[in-house]
Order: sequence, then C-alpha cells, then structure tokens
Amino acid sequence: MEYCVFTEPQQGASYDDQLAFAQAAERLGFDGFFRSDHYLHMGDGTGAPGPTDAWTTLAGLARETSRIRLGTLVSSVTYRVPGLLAIQVAQVDAMSGGRAELGLGTGWFEREHRAYGIPFPAKRFDLLEEQLQIVTGLWSTPPGSSYSFAGAHYELTDAPALPKPVQERVPVIVGGGGPKRTPELAARFATEFNIGFQPEQVIAEKFAGVHAACERVGRDPGSLKLSVALPTLAAASATELDRRAANIGRTVDEVRGDVNIVGGRDEIVAKVERLVALGAQRVYFQLMDLQDVSHVEYLGAEVLPHLPR
Repeated sequence: MEYCVFTEPQQGASYDDQLAFAQAAERLGFDGFFRSDHYLHMGDGTGAPGPTDAWTTLAGLARETSRIRLGTLVSSVTYRVPGLLAIQVAQVDAMSGGRAELGLGTGWFEREHRAYGIPFPAKRFDLLEEQLQIVTGLWSTPPGSSYSFAGAHYELTDAPALPKPVQERVPVIVGGGGPKRTPELAARFATEFNIGFQPEQVIAEKFAGVHAACERVGRDPGSLKLSVALPTLAAASATELDRRAANIGRTVDEVRGDVNIVGGRDEIVAKVERLVALGAQRVYFQLMDLQDVSHVEYLGAEVLPHLPR
C-alpha cells in the first residue's frame, strides 16, 4: 500500500506553502506529494496569492525533496501540447532523480479556460488518447531514433524524442468515472487507474470495470495499480476537527458521509481498510487547507503508522 498527500493549490497557496507540505509529507513517511493542475480557484474566495503552474512547482520540489514521489492528479490535455508535456515531465523526472508521475485527463473546468484564454473543445477524449500515445511514444522511442505521429489533432515529424526520463517507464495515471473510454485508455496506456470522490460501492464498480477493460485488450489486470483519491479531514479531537472544517468553509456534518475520509485515527484506519478490501493499492488524502501543515503532521505521525501496508 502507498499513501500520498494530494493538494489543490489553486484554492490559495504559494510555492512555499506547497514546499512545506511536500517536505512534511516526505519527513513523515508518505509515499508521494501530488497536486491538482488548475489555474483558477473554485467556489468562494479569491484564490490569493494566485495560481501556481503545476509542472513548474514540481520542478522546484524535485530539487528540494529527496525521496517522495511527485506528480499531478491530473493535468488537463487542454493546457499543453503533448510534445512539450513529454519534455517537461522528463525534465522533472531527471531533476528528481526518477520520481515524477504524470496524471493526465480530459479537463472539465470550462470557466478556468475562459478566464485564461485556453481553448476548451466540446469533445476531448480523442485529445486524451492522442496525447497518451504521443507522450508514451516519445519516451519509449529508442535513443538515436526519431518519433513521428499523424493523428486527427496532433502531428509530429521526426521528433528527436529527447530528453529521456530517468525512469524506464514514468508512471502514467488515468482516472475518472467514465464507463467506456476512461477504463479503455487506462488499460492501454496507464500504469495506474484512479477513481476519486465516490462512495465505496462505486469505487468497487469502477475497479471491476477497468479490470474488464484490461482483459479485453489482453493485459494482465494485476499489472495496473488501482488508487482512490478522497477529501480528508483528520484530527484527534472534535474541536480540532471543527476548526479544520471551518477553515475550508464547511462544517464537519457537511463533510461526513459515505465518501470522504473524516475523523480520528480509528475512523480513518477503518475507512482505509475498507478501501484496501476493494482493491485499492494507493490512497490519496486530499487536503484542502495548504496553510495547515499540522494536518499533514497529524496524519503522518498519528494515523500513517497504523494504516495497512
């Protein structure tokens, strides 16, 4: 089992806030620090001090951490052309000594695209398929050979397919709740399938669906890592739990339910054990308040040692 800290910096966080989270997560024994890839905050508030670019941030963290894995959950295909994305991720992989992971998805936040003048086509699954083909194709091209691709949306001609990542295969994460294209693309291109923000029954259904997709394409389902990302609110006392909920504009009652990870050590351990029983091999704890490093401290010091491995 692997356990990662997952953050949403577009809601209001500087690079230094993210650095503090990543370094705390590394020191406390978490396996990864992942962040969303967004440029506009959601809901109330201003998002101040403003957005930070995901791969620029991860490049910085690559030089200021030494063990923890670093990645996006997930980058949108609308933000970067695939040839440049392959270069960016390969460079972060080199800067981190082989610790980068790429989550890639179709994108969904139309208002964000309008705000920054980013094209937002109505149909994006074909973009995702081509980007997955191109990025993995560039990385897997033998040294000294070139890579070309002719698709409906992208065309590459004699790309040198450099730089190469440090890792023989950079982990690629594909996720979401789509019933057909998502599991198919995960089965064909991904090393990890992620489902987020769903109750346990739906998680079980999505895991079964991607396993079936693997079988349809002749892939061993056991070769695809299964993961879950869930909003997390953790504390040793009810008072502290109330404080953390208030800091993100919620109440504990609003956060509790059959989806989120909420409570003290024993409640969290029980929830994670149920996720493991469903087949999860990695859990992302989504922490929304990036000024509350003590949240990471509590999870790492008081909860993580008791979770199944």
